[in-house]
Amino acid sequence: MAPRVAILTGYGINSDAELAHSFNLAGGQAERVHLHDCIDGKVKLETFDILAVPGGFSFGDHIASGRVFANRLRYKLGDTLLRLRERKIPMIGICNGFQVLVKLGLLPGTEPASFTQTCTLTYNDSSRYEDRWCHLKVEPGTSSVWLKGIEHLYLPVRHGEGKFVPGSTELLKSLDASKQTCLRYCLEDGSLPPEGLAGFPANPNGSTAHVAGLCSKDGLVFGLMPHPEAHVLPTQHPHWHRNGLKAEGDGLQIFRNAVNYLRG
Repeated sequence: MAPRVAILTGYGINSDAELAHSFNLAGGQAERVHLHDCIDGKVKLETFDILAVPGGFSFGDHIASGRVFANRLRYKLGDTLLRLRERKIPMIGICNGFQVLVKLGLLPGTEPASFTQTCTLTYNDSSRYEDRWCHLKVEPGTSSVWLKGIEHLYLPVRHGEGKFVPGSTELLKSLDASKQTCLRYCLEDGSLPPEGLAGFPANPNGSTAHVAGLCSKDGLVFGLMPHPEAHVLPTQHPHWHRNGLKAEGDGLQIFRNAVNYLRG
């Protein structure tokens, strides 16, 4: 049986169809489910094997990106989400979905799972919306099941509030030590760009320590600002005419890893 994937959608979400297609290509069985159908009990998230929160501009990014969506999840579906964490099902949040999981407190997460926010994603240092392709380096030794066997990715970003800011330097050190800062913006050769504004555009938003993605300690919850669902087909690479077609897009392995984890 193909693992069932719940793709949460709702007001302002705009990447749900692409995300569902990506999971289907990877061998999953994706279903787009509206947030309010989950709240009303028409859809039971407990019947799914994977939970995914797509990108977009949920609720118009009112207050802050992902904040309203996160609050609705916490106060309407909080018990359900904690049960899903107890069941150890994989979860992913992409762009706006990453913002949701961070502001919900499921990333980088606590043990046991709780809704305690410890970091944030805020306005880009450029003070503008960034839409560009970025090189990404996977942290060696990370426990993320989503990044298994991956060293380098080339994916697009499209966001106005993607700058990762930890709650404290001590928290960042702890996340680094536990390999939860699992994905970083990098140069084409894999080296890290300079800190601060000199790191632009390789680091498109000024994220602290060039962090582009986080995972939970157990590696099952994963969030990232770049869009892997926007590079699952080789023809989605911006230079495929110039450099030739690859076997597949870089992002597809992320979704395949989650499906294979459940099958295994």
